[in-house]
Amino acid sequence: MEPTTIAIDLAKRVFQIHYVEPDTGTIRSKVLKRAQLVPFFANWPASRVVMEA
Repeated sequence: MEPTTIAIDLAKRVFQIHYVEPDTGTIRSKVLKRAQLVPFFANWPASRVVMEA
């Protein structure tokens, strides 16, 4: 299985996370506060992460 690509949109107080579920192809979006970002990735399988520049 290919690694999932996760896109992060940066903001002042939150991160908007976008990814596609590999099994269904469904596009998912999630809003995370700064304190939630590291635990989110710690519990997520190996992935490619891209950020806006």
